[in-house]
Amino acid sequence: MAKLYFSYAAMNAGKSTLLLQAAYNYRERGMRPLLYTSSLYVADGVGLISSRIGISEPAELFAADDDLYQSVRDFDEESKVDCVFVDEAQFLTRDQVWQLARVADRLRIPVMAFGLRTDFQGKLFPGSMELLAIADVLREIRTICTCGAKATMVVRQDMNGRVLTDGDQVAIEKSVYLSLCRKHWEEEVGRWPVKGP
Repeated sequence: MAKLYFSYAAMNAGKSTLLLQAAYNYRERGMRPLLYTSSLYVADGVGLISSRIGISEPAELFAADDDLYQSVRDFDEESKVDCVFVDEAQFLTRDQVWQLARVADRLRIPVMAFGLRTDFQGKLFPGSMELLAIADVLREIRTICTCGAKATMVVRQDMNGRVLTDGDQVAIEKSVYLSLCRKHWEEEVGRWPVKGP
């Protein structure tokens, strides 16, 4: 039975690297993976999944109004799809997560989604929230805080290194994010020490 998988982590945990490695493994065995990434990551009109270690691969783009079930179905009818990989899965809509679940359930194609769990304010992304609710398999990919503890949160910094606590949930410039453990995230965003009683 095909399943919907969600692998999540803070920034810089190697999510895209793992996705590209898994897609390579499918190809090496003569199978066809289908890769998607958010339309926020378009480069010269092409979707690109890239890793900090220097590997990248073109991918289909998804935007909020796309029907991913129909898209995968169309690709599968053209030539058999053996697995669907979704990078930046936090940007999926709740409906799109259900569409991907239907890909697993009805088309019997495994779907592996990779993304962030929470934003810089410690809030769940809508896509991540739905994936955490309905995915068959959840997997945490670990990275470390500056103190060496497991990082589960991210802070957004401005160009001067000042931590931002307000702003839009989505800002895709990766260089302004820092992965931290919960303790140091709370200190950086000014929630500790607690003021008042």
